[in-house]
Amino acid sequence: MLRDCIELTQYVPGKSIEEVRKKYGLKRIVKLASNENPYGPSPKAINALRSFLDLHIYPDPSYSELRERLSEYTGWEEDRIVVSTGIDGILETIFSLLIDKGDEVLIPVPTFPYYHILTRLRCGREVLVKRGRNFRIDESVLNFITKKTKIVIVCSPNNPTGNTESEEVVRAIAESTDGLVFVDEAYIEFSDSKMDIDAENVVIARTFSKAFGLANLRIGYARLPDWLLEPFRAASTPFPVSTPAERAAIAALDDVKWMQECVERIRFERERVYRELKGMVEVHPSQANFLFFRSPLDNLAEELLKKGVIVRDCRNFVGCDRHIRVTVGKPEDNDMFLEAVKEVLGVDSTDRHPGNGENSSS
Repeated sequence: MLRDCIELTQYVPGKSIEEVRKKYGLKRIVKLASNENPYGPSPKAINALRSFLDLHIYPDPSYSELRERLSEYTGWEEDRIVVSTGIDGILETIFSLLIDKGDEVLIPVPTFPYYHILTRLRCGREVLVKRGRNFRIDESVLNFITKKTKIVIVCSPNNPTGNTESEEVVRAIAESTDGLVFVDEAYIEFSDSKMDIDAENVVIARTFSKAFGLANLRIGYARLPDWLLEPFRAASTPFPVSTPAERAAIAALDDVKWMQECVERIRFERERVYRELKGMVEVHPSQANFLFFRSPLDNLAEELLKKGVIVRDCRNFVGCDRHIRVTVGKPEDNDMFLEAVKEVLGVDSTDRHPGNGENSSS
């Protein structure tokens, strides 16, 4: 019954707290695997969610109020903003519109696995390009663009490596292809820099799941070029975001200060954990709310689970082997993670690993 061309690999999420508790019988467990905001959303967002009672009525399909507030927050034109079920929902609609069998999707690796799944689901052809120094996309990517290139994926900051991309290189990509450049900025609030590229073949997508702490509500949004707006709305799932979720997002935008304070706490802890890890493993600088490092052990993620620390084993990410991605949590959770790593690796507090010699804010 399935199409012959489909090659599917199931997306593997991080383990849940209940899974680990059941397996190891632990009392205290910290989840540092899914890049969630450990402080949660603004209390205003929680109150907005709790106060909505008209669950029998469908949402406003235009999401006009949310798009108006997003325009104020981003500076984007309101008419060009679309809303969907997370960035994943935006990607799904765009892939449905653009990808035919054999069309090429250029994916710099390693990056978020769902890009691969969507390409295979639409029977497209993955063009995998190895990243350059510090995991950045460099100009060599231009050599892989062909007439069959329909979508180029740019994730910045990139998941799982944490680096941002050069605006100059992304502009060069957009100018070198007739295909669509999809810029995934899920972690942009944690970054020191933002790209400002507005072109006829560029989509920029963001989310409320990370910095705003609304992961469970699945609210994503994007700025589309004018020609793509009508097809996108026609192909999108009807009512992709519920009204309670929309109200929570609007309330979160009413309290941007809460989000910014959470981000500052996370960034402070990110630098602290980076410095500590640098003495033990080869860890890479990050502009997101997580750190990416290569373990000297094959089974580090599993050993950390036994100590009640859930991290993301990145071996199912194309281009990774012993790599681990750890979310930056609250100070006490990060302390538990660092202590567990020391115990598993047998690192004494006086031992030092040469690290990679880079500053974590680069």
